[in-house]
Amino acid sequence: MIKIPGRLTVRTIHGRNGPFNVGRLAASIGEFVIKDPQLDQFSEGVFEGEFLLLEIRPASYFAGGRLVVEVRAKVGEMLLTEDGMLVNQHGPRFDSAEMDPLEEEATPVPPVPPAPPASGSGEPMAPPAPQPQVDAGEGPGPQAPDTHTAGHEANPDAELFGLLWPLGQSVKLDPTVDRALFRRQVSRLKELGYRFQAPTQTWQAAA
Repeated sequence: MIKIPGRLTVRTIHGRNGPFNVGRLAASIGEFVIKDPQLDQFSEGVFEGEFLLLEIRPASYFAGGRLVVEVRAKVGEMLLTEDGMLVNQHGPRFDSAEMDPLEEEATPVPPVPPAPPASGSGEPMAPPAPQPQVDAGEGPGPQAPDTHTAGHEANPDAELFGLLWPLGQSVKLDPTVDRALFRRQVSRLKELGYRFQAPTQTWQAAA
């Protein structure tokens, strides 16, 4: 873990799952690729400040029939000095074939086949467990309470934001939640008129 000053350039890439942001952090110890979920809150631009690097590691992925190898840094706290400057043409180069981190994280786990029954062991099989008898005069067992009572439908925003609901004048999202959920929260805040403040990484309601 190390805190260093640097310059973060954020670009928006339009992928199959919609737009997502990637970053390049230029610092005195080198240049690193940033693909943390918190970047999805930012607009394109260049941001200067101090960055807490939690991890530096090599990463690779296939894109456009080629293998891309890069050095990534996982960023924790970011102490930015301002809202950011527009990206100029002399900034770091970004590949339009960048892989969406959602696709990298969606690695399916292969199903585990059930173990075949043992044959020829000579051991008798255990008899099936007896089924409970229900008296014909008894009614059905207790039912789970209905969480959606008449006239009280679920609020989709409350489900989306969880403990952050109801939203206040200032909202700070938790980037450690599921990445897809985090993107939906960001998109909904924009729809509600909130504006992202890069120096504090908070969303402010429109005045």
